[in-house]
Amino acid sequence: MANFAKSHVPQFSMDVYQNEYLPEGGREVNAIVTVTSTGGGTVGSAVAPLYPRGRGPSAAVALMVDCSGSMDYPPTKMRNARDATAAAIDTLRDGTHFAVIGGTHVAKEVYPGGGRLAVADAGTREQAKQALRKLGAGGGTAIGTWLRLADRLLNSADVTIRHGILLTDGRNEHESPEDLRAALEACAGRFTCDARGVGTDWEVKEVTGIASALLGTADIVADPAGLAADFTRMMETAMGKEVADVSLRVWTPVGTTIRFVKQVAPTVEDLTARRTEAGPRAGDYPTGSWGDESRDYHLCVEVPAAGLGQEMLAARVSLVVPQGDGSVQNLGAQGLVRAVWTDDMAASTSINPQVAHYTGQAELAQAIKQGLDLRKAGDFDGATAKLGRAVQLANASGNADTAKLLAKVVDVVDAATGTVRLKAKVAEADEMTLETRSTKTVRVKK
Repeated sequence: MANFAKSHVPQFSMDVYQNEYLPEGGREVNAIVTVTSTGGGTVGSAVAPLYPRGRGPSAAVALMVDCSGSMDYPPTKMRNARDATAAAIDTLRDGTHFAVIGGTHVAKEVYPGGGRLAVADAGTREQAKQALRKLGAGGGTAIGTWLRLADRLLNSADVTIRHGILLTDGRNEHESPEDLRAALEACAGRFTCDARGVGTDWEVKEVTGIASALLGTADIVADPAGLAADFTRMMETAMGKEVADVSLRVWTPVGTTIRFVKQVAPTVEDLTARRTEAGPRAGDYPTGSWGDESRDYHLCVEVPAAGLGQEMLAARVSLVVPQGDGSVQNLGAQGLVRAVWTDDMAASTSINPQVAHYTGQAELAQAIKQGLDLRKAGDFDGATAKLGRAVQLANASGNADTAKLLAKVVDVVDAATGTVRLKAKVAEADEMTLETRSTKTVRVKK
């Protein structure tokens, strides 16, 4: 097995893109904050190691596999799920704690059992794959019970990174939406989780809601034959995570209000309501686990009006990780958001390209969701208008992947103006793929 362990945490950097100039009386300040983490294996990081004795991060992973009765239709589905889980187990690095959970209307420990986690090596990987071969389909679906068992198992280990991978092929019919919501609230902040829907009989909003609440990714695997490759990629990404529980800490001066904080790349995720207070005029917004990667955040603040020529610090953004003793470690990256009042009309009316781009990407995601909801509700005129706007935004921003998915749901007459016609027949997998991937964004074209 490849050894992914690294000696130091990555170095984090932060860049702020904004137009700081406001007209007289102007109060809204927008900024895109790009956070980049690089060089997890480099020695001599400016940040003190988070891990003891120079080791890489320890990790625990729970694999939750849907074993409800519908997984037997067709029979290849269950076989593909077993093969995918085996492929993910093969991708675990040595020393990773792990467990396999079989999910029906109850959650069962498939491996290792006894409320424990196994530690990955050649022997335990083989034992886990033997246990997988006995998995059969039968029973209902209560995803909240799977998540609660995963939480208990993952938090039984003293590790840095805790991660879940959840696969379902059906709707969560054997518990109430309130039960699932309560389970997600109980698990939020305790582990991250990627969720996958296989086939086309599951509910997009359930799967994307799980991933959103637990700061993971969501996707569709319409053809079960694609599961093994997808599970391998997910596990490789999980094994590349270096730092867990990173938060954006936003400080604002007296009289300033935060209107929203959103992740806008690689996907749109509104973090505004997830704020936890962090001392006078500061709040923390969770971002989950990080490896070597880059993400963009849109910060919008309302500042008190000031006179021409005045300037102020509208917000200060930093990155922190909680420590076991209740303190936080600052990861050393900081970004400043400024406001300057001017009577230069050209300066105060120009929109920063990064801000404009991501405002459009957020609108694109919203337009797709609204358009698909209207189509399902039978409002075809409303759906045509919203999906047409989505085509226009995808075209303008160069979001080719989303444009291709939209073209499977509408006939594009003119992408630049957003003139479209709804297709008379749309494959269910195509519609579900568009809905599931609607929040994926592209970065600004250079």
